[in-house]
Amino acid sequence: MLETLITSKTRIRILVKFFINAANNGHLRGLAEELNESTNAIRKELNNLSEAGYLEKEAIQNRISYKANIKHPLFTTLQKIVYQHLGLDAIVEMILDRMGVVNSIMIIGDYANGNDSGTIAVVVVGEALNAEYIDQLAGKIENVIHRKVQFIITQEYSGKGLVIYESDGTGRDLSVTGQKAQKIKVKTD
Repeated sequence: MLETLITSKTRIRILVKFFINAANNGHLRGLAEELNESTNAIRKELNNLSEAGYLEKEAIQNRISYKANIKHPLFTTLQKIVYQHLGLDAIVEMILDRMGVVNSIMIIGDYANGNDSGTIAVVVVGEALNAEYIDQLAGKIENVIHRKVQFIITQEYSGKGLVIYESDGTGRDLSVTGQKAQKIKVKTD
């Protein structure tokens, strides 16, 4: 979807890096290495996105560090577009459909760090979750979002990750990507 609107694959990868998780940051050489692109290609896209106000840059020692400009009027919209591009909204919707009582859904690993590696690691936290359904669901989700999905089902999770859904325990949604509230948070403990 996003590839038809934005033809630069480098720009898409940079948008994913910074807008999947507002806490992500990076510098020119690190991004070039991480995205396996030339520094010139990365520099061009960073300059374009910074000039448009989508990214903030900050000089730290002799490096310039970039991060998403969360104060930009289109920040939330761009974040929703990135989430839809990656299929995170579809993952949440399909899990909540028949999974049982879900307390939270988190993205961990590469995608939580903004790296579009092709495999999304998803932690589903809740009690009495329907494990059979999740096995069937993985294939369906992969067909919809064109990415491999790896599920971890647990009653508790204390690792790092990007929370994309959280319930308040009464069945009411506190945060859902692209749906109700936009409260997405990063768990760092």
